[in-house]
Amino acid sequence: MSRRRFLAAAGCGAACAGALSSPVRAFAEEPKYRVRVIYALHADVQPGPDWPNVGYDFRPIMEQTVAALRQGCPEFEFLTAKATGSEEAAKIVAADESADIDGYIVVQLNCWNRVVQTVVPTGKPTIYSDFSFAGSGGFLVYNAGFLRAGAGNYGFVSSGRMDDLVAAARCFDVVRKGGTVAEFAAAVARARKDRTKKPCDMQCKPDDLQVLSISDCLEKVKGMKILAVEKGWLDLAALGPEATAGIECVNIPFAELNAAWEAADKDRSVEIAERWLKSAKAVKDVDRETVVKSAAMYLAQKEVMKKHNAVAITINCLGGFYGGHIHAYPCLGFHELLNEGLIGACECDIRSTFTMTMVTALTNGRPGYISDPVIDTSANQIIYAHCVAANKPFGPDGPANPFEILTHSEDRQGAAVRSILPVGYMTTSLEFAPERKQILLHQAKSVGNSSEDRACRTKLAAEPVGDIEKLFGEWDRWGWHRVTYYGDLKEPIFALADALGWKVIEEA
Repeated sequence: MSRRRFLAAAGCGAACAGALSSPVRAFAEEPKYRVRVIYALHADVQPGPDWPNVGYDFRPIMEQTVAALRQGCPEFEFLTAKATGSEEAAKIVAADESADIDGYIVVQLNCWNRVVQTVVPTGKPTIYSDFSFAGSGGFLVYNAGFLRAGAGNYGFVSSGRMDDLVAAARCFDVVRKGGTVAEFAAAVARARKDRTKKPCDMQCKPDDLQVLSISDCLEKVKGMKILAVEKGWLDLAALGPEATAGIECVNIPFAELNAAWEAADKDRSVEIAERWLKSAKAVKDVDRETVVKSAAMYLAQKEVMKKHNAVAITINCLGGFYGGHIHAYPCLGFHELLNEGLIGACECDIRSTFTMTMVTALTNGRPGYISDPVIDTSANQIIYAHCVAANKPFGPDGPANPFEILTHSEDRQGAAVRSILPVGYMTTSLEFAPERKQILLHQAKSVGNSSEDRACRTKLAAEPVGDIEKLFGEWDRWGWHRVTYYGDLKEPIFALADALGWKVIEEA
């Protein structure tokens, strides 16, 4: 019994004793079950580039969240707090020891603020909730870690529907009525599963996918080069050619790429920019000069790739742009490379670039789409979000879908791409980990494109094949990125893994 409930019970005892000699009986009111809602975020109004975007005002979201909880769970008392990380979270938890807090809800509003890691070890019943297209990266990675650790006092919500958080919060009633925290966690899981949208018809449109034989694919990739602009975290050279199927990685500095950008043919840059502007379905908040700079960056990428005989380039784009080392985002250039059957990959992510090198070779030029996924159980969807995508998902000779030119979402600068990708097709999402000889795989049917303004511009929505619950399990071991291809690649990927002596992990 908490101190607050003990005092309430003592007050009730005194009132009942007094009632023996009094014509009016008095009873102390049972105190409400207290839940602390902690918002994990940088600031009320986002000061810098990150998901969802610079300048985003979280105050209405926080107000709507607690209002929905109070209306939907009137038997509980909800108190709020904000924390930027573990230090502030620790102060809140310490103060709560004397505030008779019975349980917690942590809402991840920005991606990587480490708050829930301080709350769960209190042992009190805890709900962890994602604010979609804002906190999703940290939520997926941190949540997977808690699931793997088997935290017994813990439940989670990953939904774009506020009512699903309210339904989870009602599960605090299990503990209020004397149940265990394990029973509470099980109730939150049941509420989430019961409210998850049932799968749609998974019949897909026909797709004339042509793949190389595995032996031809492995022969083709041998000696292929990835060009990494500034060093990525995975060192392919240290693994050796047997572990990498002979694919090599060469690192170059920002200065080399920037010099190629400065030397790019101005007339050719204007010509390419005009073609992009004319082809785009819409252009918003991006001026012509910015698109011309992006075209020059595309020519620079082609030049350094030619110089180093590379089929793929991956750039630490955010570090380069924010650090003043490059002066145009490479997004439109990557878009053009992918449409040509070459590889342009974000964030100097060498593992995803390695994945694209292998699978684009296997599929005769189909482009991979690196994304930061979001999971929404209310729609039974995984939404693949990034500011780069091809608009020829079936390969250089395939049909083109509409695309738009917008600012890079996180900082509202430069030029990026929203590709409105085709729906009704089977997709295969992958990550190759040569350092541990594993391939991560799930499949999903493309069902829509989200135009939500939060987070990255391209957002392909898809319904997973298999169990969406299982899809929460691997983010802590594999990171946030996935590479999505149009086509049913399950059988050839398993065959490729067998030839390499690798293991395939099906995450859904």
